[in-house]
Amino acid sequence: MSPPGIDILMYHSIAKADGPTSIAPEVFAAQMHAIAEAGVAVVTLDDLVLARAGRKALPGHCVIVTFDDGFRDFRENAFPVLDALGFPATVYLPAGQIGRRENWVGAHEPARQLMSWHEVRCLAERGIVFGSHTMSHPDLSAVDDEVLEVELSRSRAVIGDHVGRPVHHFAPPYGLAGARERAAIARLYRTSVGTRLGRADPAADLHDLPRLEMFYFTDISRWRAYLSGRAQGYLRVRKLMRGLKHSVLAPWQ
Repeated sequence: MSPPGIDILMYHSIAKADGPTSIAPEVFAAQMHAIAEAGVAVVTLDDLVLARAGRKALPGHCVIVTFDDGFRDFRENAFPVLDALGFPATVYLPAGQIGRRENWVGAHEPARQLMSWHEVRCLAERGIVFGSHTMSHPDLSAVDDEVLEVELSRSRAVIGDHVGRPVHHFAPPYGLAGARERAAIARLYRTSVGTRLGRADPAADLHDLPRLEMFYFTDISRWRAYLSGRAQGYLRVRKLMRGLKHSVLAPWQ
């Protein structure tokens, strides 16, 4: 059995493309089916918030599925798999970029298309939860207080208006959020996830939640082993290597 904890899975694009922010559709499907076969529960960030408040019990080991950036290939390649398995998911949107191609620092080349607001609304009606990824996908640690407030509050309002429900969850672009940014996020959102690699334990800070970069688990046998608790050493090695990489390079978006 896998040790207790919550694995928050991080995806960006589900497409056949180069780079660590793209996962091939067939690999994504295999990863999701492995979760189902392992009998690991897929829950939501709202479930986590309720559990923290003592209002809901979570399984000892569970998974939360998240996607950054709102690429169109989520609708085309990820949602059909999730829907067929009955898995919930959260998608973080850079609200000012919807309907466009990615154009932020570190964007993939060629630039990938984001969903339209019509596509977002249709998916929201089918149960997908949409969170904020700011308005313009900036490095929040590099903006002043006024811009920070606009990026956080405006995106929350815009997404809420389009999906017709409150927006409670956030992901800072590039995973960059220090104490100042986390405090501002906490005033507006119930949770915030980053790019720090790891499993969220029951006492994890709801505004500094780690995630699993699923590019590290494209080997499905290794992913199955992890789900069964037999690949914790691999995760520790990846965390060490990730820490060394981030000491000299900016994190992935």
